[in-house]
Amino acid sequence: MTRASTIDFGRRKQGELLGSGPLRPANIIRNKFPTFKNGSNGIIIKLADGPDMPSLKEAVAKDTTDPLDKHQRLSVRELTMKFEKGFNTATLLSNEVKWRHAALLERDTLLKNLKSVLESLRSRVGGKNRDEIEESLSMVDILAVQLSQREDELLQQKAEVTKIAASLKLASEDAKRIVDEERANARLEIESAKGASQRVQLALKEQENVSQRTGQQDVDELKEEVQEARRVKMLHCPSMAMDIESEIQVLRNQLAEKSSDSVHLLKELELHRRFEENDMPLYVLEGLETLGSLLHIVVRGNASVDFSNGSIQWFRIDPEGSKKEIISGATKPVYAPEPHDVGRYIQAEITFGGQISIAKTAGPVDPAAGLADYVETLMRNPETEYNVVILQVNGVAQPADSLHVFCIGRLRMRLARGTSVVAKEFYSSSMQLCGVRGGGDAAPQAIFWQPRKELSFVLGFETTRERNSALMLARRFAMDCNIILAGPGDKTPC
Repeated sequence: MTRASTIDFGRRKQGELLGSGPLRPANIIRNKFPTFKNGSNGIIIKLADGPDMPSLKEAVAKDTTDPLDKHQRLSVRELTMKFEKGFNTATLLSNEVKWRHAALLERDTLLKNLKSVLESLRSRVGGKNRDEIEESLSMVDILAVQLSQREDELLQQKAEVTKIAASLKLASEDAKRIVDEERANARLEIESAKGASQRVQLALKEQENVSQRTGQQDVDELKEEVQEARRVKMLHCPSMAMDIESEIQVLRNQLAEKSSDSVHLLKELELHRRFEENDMPLYVLEGLETLGSLLHIVVRGNASVDFSNGSIQWFRIDPEGSKKEIISGATKPVYAPEPHDVGRYIQAEITFGGQISIAKTAGPVDPAAGLADYVETLMRNPETEYNVVILQVNGVAQPADSLHVFCIGRLRMRLARGTSVVAKEFYSSSMQLCGVRGGGDAAPQAIFWQPRKELSFVLGFETTRERNSALMLARRFAMDCNIILAGPGDKTPC
């Protein structure tokens, strides 16, 4: 056997190979696996020169690796396709194993026939040809052993392929079942979505119809109201408004006249009382004794006096006359009452030539009509803005051509011009706020505001109503923060 396996048949000449007769198959056998075919004049061995085929185990592993490794990333449909493809491949490989097994059986039969022929020839020939026949028989035995080993491998591979095919078939069935379940669930979800979409469409359509009907109804009602308002306005409103305005103006004039008459009578009574007491005053106060007015010091008999040679100081006096409070900074011949003065007498002391004279209001300062209700309305807002002009900054006069916004809030006050903030401070004990006490015709419309110790402003408002409402509103908000706002040198008001 060893001798037969080590003989090099390739060194023989081509003529010897052709002339060897029935021994020609033994001379061309190499390491390749031969195929056999029955000829017309005996058994002929033909070599298979095809390329090496990979093992069935490697082919099956290659075809099944990708679906088994990537099934987590594939959809159910793709997974089913992969399983079906792997199952078909396994079926083809199983059929190939069957065909190869059949070929092996056929080759086994042919080898037996070949061996019997060689043994019959060995008994008929002798010498050199007999040795070649012996070698051929040895090669046939080797081929039989190789064929047996190959057959065992094929049987093992067949079992593995059968097992893989069964697992692939089971996986394919599971995948089909999953696909069917997913399709059923998808159909149910689609039907549910369709139902929900139809319900939403119906609801939207109904809502649209209701909106159209309601909108049309509202439009019709608005049209009727507008027409009625136009009719009322054309027929009644102009004349009624004019009549009401005229009545209001007449009432205002009458109230001012009555107030002036009342003040004049009170002053006459006071003069008469002093005349009886031989205490005729040299100076009197002119002007309405109401919030928003301006009080002037004048000399009785309309004599001209130069007040620059004397000194003036204004005071607040309680109605009982027991408490007198100095108004710090009020040292001019004119004074504009502020909300702190409401319900109190205003008195001016004039020192001239070493003699002190007193000018006092005939009655307490009256509040402005409707101002308290207006301030209560403003209290409902978190902030209220006023258009103001800065007249002075730290006592220095400023050009009165820049409009600013003075904002009074619940926690702080702010003065700004556009996006530029001039001052912004929370309510504190160092903050001061009062009416202007320096005199001038603009005093009823101006306030003094000191947000902090090193900064102070004199602000001019558009009307006396806005000035007084700003004072009252700021003091009310500060009171909510346990802060009392007053002027410089003022005592805490009761």
